[in-house]
Amino acid sequence: MPFNDDQTKTMTMAGLNLIGQALSIYDRNLRLVVSNAPFQALFDLPAELVTPGATFLDTITHLVKRGEYGDVTDPEAFISERVEQARAFKPHYMERTRANGRTISVEGSPLAEGGWVTVYTDISATKAQEALLRARSDALSDQLLAHTEQLSQTNRELAAMITALEETKRQLTAAEARARLTTEMMPAHIAHVDADGIYTYSNQRLNIVIPNRPSEILGHHIRKVLGADNHDKILGSLAAAYNGKAVVQEFTDSTSARRIRTALTPDKMGGVYILSMDITEETQTRAALQQTSRRALAAQITSGLAHDFSNLLTIILGMQSRLDRLPDLPADARPLIEGTLAAARRGGTLLSSIAQVSDPRSLRPVATDLPSMMQDLVTLAEPTLPQGTRLMLNVAEIGPVLLDRGMLQDGLLNLILNARDAMGTGGSIFLDVRRVHDTWIEFQVSDTGPGFSAIALEKGLDPFFTTKGSEGSGLGLPMVYDMTKLAGGDMHLANSKDGAQVTLRLPYRAAVPATTGLVLLVEDRDDLRAVLRDMLMELGHSVIEATSADEATALLADLPDITLILSDLQLEGEATGIDLVRRLGVSSPPIVLMTSLPPDAPLFLDAQKHAPVLRKPFTQGDLAALISPATQKATA
Repeated sequence: MPFNDDQTKTMTMAGLNLIGQALSIYDRNLRLVVSNAPFQALFDLPAELVTPGATFLDTITHLVKRGEYGDVTDPEAFISERVEQARAFKPHYMERTRANGRTISVEGSPLAEGGWVTVYTDISATKAQEALLRARSDALSDQLLAHTEQLSQTNRELAAMITALEETKRQLTAAEARARLTTEMMPAHIAHVDADGIYTYSNQRLNIVIPNRPSEILGHHIRKVLGADNHDKILGSLAAAYNGKAVVQEFTDSTSARRIRTALTPDKMGGVYILSMDITEETQTRAALQQTSRRALAAQITSGLAHDFSNLLTIILGMQSRLDRLPDLPADARPLIEGTLAAARRGGTLLSSIAQVSDPRSLRPVATDLPSMMQDLVTLAEPTLPQGTRLMLNVAEIGPVLLDRGMLQDGLLNLILNARDAMGTGGSIFLDVRRVHDTWIEFQVSDTGPGFSAIALEKGLDPFFTTKGSEGSGLGLPMVYDMTKLAGGDMHLANSKDGAQVTLRLPYRAAVPATTGLVLLVEDRDDLRAVLRDMLMELGHSVIEATSADEATALLADLPDITLILSDLQLEGEATGIDLVRRLGVSSPPIVLMTSLPPDAPLFLDAQKHAPVLRKPFTQGDLAALISPATQKATA
């Protein structure tokens, strides 16, 4: 049966009291932590001075006044000197003769946490033997006696030194273990390579930061460990670090498509310290925030112009309509009026397109079954294609994911129609969908047409650039690019061996699995909690409630049957919904966060890195859509 703390303390003190030497331990504040019975007996100390918490000042004052150190001319100065020596404690061994004539050895060793351990040994018997040997000096040479005494003292000093070294080794071992534990707990790869690029230290996090890389890398070269492609990407920064310059670089691992930030710091021995972190989610969030900022700026710039331009177009349309109704209009005037009206209407359409690009638009991700969505897209697109054009669909098995279904469908339909226009009367359009590790969902639209021209590859994503002449607005591809960036993804134009190729990558976010089990609702407002409880119960869930992260954590510990957590971001107490996610870790049930904060709020952006986020106000359908495709259809 394991011992409790009191039993362990009692047994430890019993052991300390049995040793023949006196022992005391004082902390960094010069207060007694522990002492054994021989310590009290050796110096005949009162109980209050061997009680934990007794001060070193009180103890040394007591000993001086009692005459432990003989006649002291200036007691206050003597006591002050001893206290200052204690504050600047150093390992030592000494022997001194007490006022009662007995001789003791004193050996002390500092502790890593501050304070020190001191062991006192009565060596009067040893000194008596030395004196006896000297009394018989007629039989022994003075040289032998001196040597014997010196050897005896040296042995005692050596023993004290060995004890101090063993204690130092123990402390260093403990410090190293703590340092290694700390590095293993950090969500980063921490390593060191020598001047030849060989790993001399590494924690076990490399294959977590960069998937499919080895974790046992000591003694291996950095190029072999990272792979030739990744090594070549950081080669310039690595060379700079070897030359004494600290460098921070970001690169994308070509195998996993993860975005990695690496800090390279030179050391004084010619090697380099390396710290690498996976910043894929940070990069996705940063891209979305930057695109939101660009949209806001574009809206600010264009809103006033668009308003004035709309008024001008309205005037033009009205005046041309009046001209068209005038009697005795010359025969050649009517085509001019119709041309002016057509141009004005086209200007209105262009204004609507600009508004779609620049107007505020928030993402509304829902749990989406990609094969079903892609089939719906084919159904929409096929009637618009010429008879000789085929649309080929290839969707990998991915599972339900969180996507803005409407925005994505509009973007892909735009790309398919662009491919149709480029090919003319016949050809093939391919739509391939796959998951790139756990980082991206990739949508690739390619065709068998002539491909992009060099200038289209360079400027195709610029607003108002078009190769369709008067038939194009130049806003199709920029709108798709805007949608992709708003979701934290990326878009790339290229030519394949057969024709044009457009690749979209959106962040992979697995949908919360369907559940009709026990839901933990964490909301600190009573009125909101009642409404949300009714929503969940109408969707078939049982509900248990909490108002704070602490209360929710306690309920989760007691109720292992909880299958879903719906939590507000801002809760009662200091902890937030994000803190709750971090506490639960990877073994947590699925979590959905909710908030009324604006999309650019730091807490909102941070929350998106950890869990799906619902913006208030939302409907029961919005909640169901985020939980699973099944519930989405049930409440549609």
